[in-house]
Amino acid sequence: MYRLMFVIHAMTMTALMGIFVTAVLTMNLPGWKPVALAALAGFVLSIPVSWWAAREIVRRSPDQTAE
Repeated sequence: MYRLMFVIHAMTMTALMGIFVTAVLTMNLPGWKPVALAALAGFVLSIPVSWWAAREIVRRSPDQTAE
């Protein structure tokens, strides 16, 4: 399950970081700190999201067992 989680994490991390950074740039906030914090928030939030998604995929898959 952890290998699957890391693959899903790479995809969700990219998507969430992009969404958050785009939101910060749209709000026209000054400086680099809001952009860095938005990217960090996307990275941190993608960890439980990818864990949940991997767990659901493994749970619903009849042929796989949890590692």
